Amino acid sequence: MVNNLERIKDSSLHSLVVGADEAALWIQDGMTLGLSGFTRAGDAKAVPFALVERGKNEKFKVNIFTGASLGSDLDKLLSEAGIINKRLPFQADATMRKNINNANHLFVDQHLSHTAEMIRSSVLPSIDFAIVEAVSITADGMIIPTTSVGNSLTFVSQAKNIIVEINMEHSELLEGLHDLYEPAEQGKREPIPLKKAEDRIGTIGIPFDSSKIKGIVFTNHKDSPSTIVPPDQETQEMANHLMEFLREEVKVGRLTKKLAPIQAGIGSVANAVLHGMIDSEFENLQVYSEVLQDSVFELMDAGKVNFASACSITLSAEKMEQVYGNLEKYRNQLVLRPQEITNHPEIIRRLGLIAINTALEFDIYGNVNSTHVSGTKMMNGIGGSGDFARNARIAIFVTKSTAKGGNISSVVPFASHVDHTEHDVDVVVTEQGYADLRGLAPRERAKLIIENCVHPMYKEQLRNYYEEALTRGGQTPHVLEKALSFHTNLAENGTMLEKVNSIV
Repeated sequence: MVNNLERIKDSSLHSLVVGADEAALWIQDGMTLGLSGFTRAGDAKAVPFALVERGKNEKFKVNIFTGASLGSDLDKLLSEAGIINKRLPFQADATMRKNINNANHLFVDQHLSHTAEMIRSSVLPSIDFAIVEAVSITADGMIIPTTSVGNSLTFVSQAKNIIVEINMEHSELLEGLHDLYEPAEQGKREPIPLKKAEDRIGTIGIPFDSSKIKGIVFTNHKDSPSTIVPPDQETQEMANHLMEFLREEVKVGRLTKKLAPIQAGIGSVANAVLHGMIDSEFENLQVYSEVLQDSVFELMDAGKVNFASACSITLSAEKMEQVYGNLEKYRNQLVLRPQEITNHPEIIRRLGLIAINTALEFDIYGNVNSTHVSGTKMMNGIGGSGDFARNARIAIFVTKSTAKGGNISSVVPFASHVDHTEHDVDVVVTEQGYADLRGLAPRERAKLIIENCVHPMYKEQLRNYYEEALTRGGQTPHVLEKALSFHTNLAENGTMLEKVNSIV
């Protein structure tokens, strides 16, 4: 413990060290917890594990607020324990997803830039306990986060009580990587003074009121590796189409070979598409994103990316060992910020980002569904895609053209749930091709999407729908009684194809 205490530079806090089980006993039924963690990185671990154990023998429910998804199977375990009343703003666990869709607990799907603002303005319940993972606590009263920032800055500033989990698995070399800035009250704030991805505008740690520190817990839990899968032929084809689009932008003078700062959403498809830039002519790239995945560090190693700003670092097991084992190599090219800043509309618009996010499905007019399977069943949540799509220089959505062995078309007559309206979507990409929708009327969009993005097995079916829709007239033609026919056919027959035997 003596060596552990060296991580707490303010010796007056040494007496507050407790075990996770004791800290978990402070949490009472009905409380709201603000947990650090963003896409399986930097999440509080020890106290939530202890809460799960309490839940096996005691009935209580709490609200769980985080940055995004939690690692270490915590969303799964908390959900199984039945101790969640309400969860927000994002999750990505199959068990929790099932319980959300079965209405076993509540889920609020939020734009990731909005949560901190809603906490400060008291729209959301007040935070009873902020439980945040840290590398250390400095002598001048700052908590040094680990591999994500998420909403931790706001949780700490607004919470009634704070529990700090100091994770000895994380290197103290992480100190200096973070840039913590929180806007002032709405109506009284100044412009956020960030003009370039590499700018630093805040502190290296989270300032805190020492009177709020209820306890400090030491842990030794590594972050969970990401669940991304390697690029495949289809994602490589998508990357090729995206490169083709970007080359055209350079050719006509809207971009240079440096492009513009890039944002890429979490997940295998977005990671694979970004990976496709490694062998491209684009260079001196910058990343301004929520999450840094494997592909960003591969681009750094290839000399393509010279700086990356994000909210968290979420890596595969192999890449995690490489990056954290050689942190000195990368740390001068990295900064981690609160998600309120990484996803802030003011910054996204100012920097002129190229935003690349993943769709579940999109329709022939360019409306995108990112969240709901067949319009009703929550997948993960909107995450930050809405923050970026509405405000980016170019909002790009990528998806494979089919799913479930071809039984599902990712391009449909009418999106079963709309997270991003056609007004916020500039380019859609599948392995079949891309459609640049900028400046196009609905009828122009429909023709381009059907011809360029739809899988051949569904192309004729969508052409027939659109041709019938044209007979009905209107600015955005639809056959209302057939608009969701792809989805109803899937529910009834297990495929979106009109004839089950059409798959060859």
